[in-house]
Amino acid sequence: MKRNLKFLALLLLSGAPLFVSCNDDDNNDPPAEASIYDRLGGEAMVQDPDAANGVMIESGRLAYRKVVGRTVQLIVADIQAGAQGNLAEHFAPLLAEVGAGNTTNLAVLQDNLVDFFSFNTGGTNPVNTYSGLDMVAAHNPAQNPRMGTTSSNADYDKFVGYVGAAAIENGVPANSDLFNDVVAVLESLRDPIVQE
Repeated sequence: MKRNLKFLALLLLSGAPLFVSCNDDDNNDPPAEASIYDRLGGEAMVQDPDAANGVMIESGRLAYRKVVGRTVQLIVADIQAGAQGNLAEHFAPLLAEVGAGNTTNLAVLQDNLVDFFSFNTGGTNPVNTYSGLDMVAAHNPAQNPRMGTTSSNADYDKFVGYVGAAAIENGVPANSDLFNDVVAVLESLRDPIVQE
């Protein structure tokens, strides 16, 4: 019996560090901030409003799809209005296709943008993968015939403005931490995209 008590005491003492190290009270690290993707709804599944038969989509991905779709609408409206400094030259190949009734590559572009932003802001589900060109190649007409011309800082400012407006229209409060974090992601892409 004495031997069993010594064994039990030894077992308890050797296990004590496990209990101490698992204590959350000793953790002084601040909690990790949720990713942008998570703050946009994350991987919670919701009904896809654009699909029939109860098709589900991740809430974060749906949020990006709405913002990307609205951004494209804003760019097209600006182009159609003939606004000075619009982005028509950048999308000339795509606009020619859409004008001829072919929207296939427009859908591909939108899906690629949703994939890119979902993947790069915390979407971990395999549906959120980006396999397109890197940002330098994607925005260089010499490497990507789908790009009409290179971008200037003014062009990129305009694009960021469209994304910001689309985000606000889709429920991201202006100047909120989430809004500012989305803008910070866009600004982190300025150098590889602006090639003038």
